[in-house]
Amino acid sequence: MQQNLKNPPKKRIADADAACLFPTGLEYNPPARGMWNIVQMGMLIPDAHQIYGCAQGCLRGVVLTAAEMNALERLSWISLTEEDMFNGTLEQSLVDGVSEIVDQLDRRPPVVLLFLSCMHLFAGCDFDAVISDLSAAYPDICFVDCYMTPTMRDSVPPVVQTCRQMYVPLKPLPKNPKAAAIIGNDRPTDEDAELLRILRGAGYRVHDLTRCKSYDEYLQIAESSLNITYLPTAFSAGELLTERFGTPCLHLPNSFDYDEIAENYRRLCEAIGADCPDFSAEISAADQALERLHETVGDTKIAIDYTVVTQPFSLAKLLCQHGMNVKYIIADTVGEDAAAFKWLQQYSPDIEIYAPANVNMLHQPEQAAEPVLAIGQKAAYYFASDHFVNLILNGGFYGFAGICRIAELTEDAFRTEKDRRTVLRHKGFGCASCLL
Repeated sequence: MQQNLKNPPKKRIADADAACLFPTGLEYNPPARGMWNIVQMGMLIPDAHQIYGCAQGCLRGVVLTAAEMNALERLSWISLTEEDMFNGTLEQSLVDGVSEIVDQLDRRPPVVLLFLSCMHLFAGCDFDAVISDLSAAYPDICFVDCYMTPTMRDSVPPVVQTCRQMYVPLKPLPKNPKAAAIIGNDRPTDEDAELLRILRGAGYRVHDLTRCKSYDEYLQIAESSLNITYLPTAFSAGELLTERFGTPCLHLPNSFDYDEIAENYRRLCEAIGADCPDFSAEISAADQALERLHETVGDTKIAIDYTVVTQPFSLAKLLCQHGMNVKYIIADTVGEDAAAFKWLQQYSPDIEIYAPANVNMLHQPEQAAEPVLAIGQKAAYYFASDHFVNLILNGGFYGFAGICRIAELTEDAFRTEKDRRTVLRHKGFGCASCLL
């Protein structure tokens, strides 16, 4: 069937199927570049060096990301050619290329993240043999197999796989009964989050890769007696650490439902043997922040996209419950958001869902057709709004305190215009950048 390129794919939430919001097809990636990618994730390990083996077309984006981060000295590459695919030297070329790079570095890195491309997988490259040969040649370096494989997005997406591999260099340590780790984040958890308050109040040392200043500090993550994940992409990393070290892992999804937040905290307190606090004051503060937001934005139409928070339907439900006019949601999956999705189908059936990556979205207008308060970068781009919340994947905000902070940011977005063309071109929200 021929696609109508003038009509963006959308549907009423009441008519949507949670199992498949939109069929897959030709895709479009809008120039809203705040999401972190595998290059930026690899930079989180202190002193790590990344080496990418892939075709020149793929290398362009990788190298530009490192350049934009002012971090080219921490990245190298091996260009894959057509001849490499059939001359029988695929593995040896990788070993030789990595060896040449390592020998020329000013300082020997403690860990090398070696990324292969989908072309290596298609050709049947023996990656285990490559890692084994390099580890034997350089026993002081931990070589980690990583994958730049966008063809695997429907099985093991590169971001999920990279998040998992980020913890491979960890080595067993004696367990510290008063140490916990937050696993799989791109940005630190907000210091005001009740999650941190509970852990520290119980005397716990909290490890977080995003706060590590040295490789030795990174290695201390392995002492944790409890690991915590709250991003969906981090779940597999938590499983890996359980498999390797026997460390229990709590997955506490970043919900906007008060009951679910309280249940997360109850589970946490049970796991660490602490009394669960009374959150009446925190709930009241969240309600007051939302009431102030409603007074400010009134009946303004609100658009939310899936890049701003991991549970956009849960956020939409919360705003609707507090009288706000959520009109648009940009998302292609429901994921952990199923309960909120069903609630919206019943109580806000006319919300329109847009497919975020469908090629038809290319034809969204560059000028706003109506005033829209956008929560998220893709929402700002697709609805041409300079009034938007510039945040990626919850921005480290969590729990009731996180609700307060996101409400404040949304209120500020309503009052203050941003130059979306300048802001949206910054690759990797929160990263150092030569662009700004």
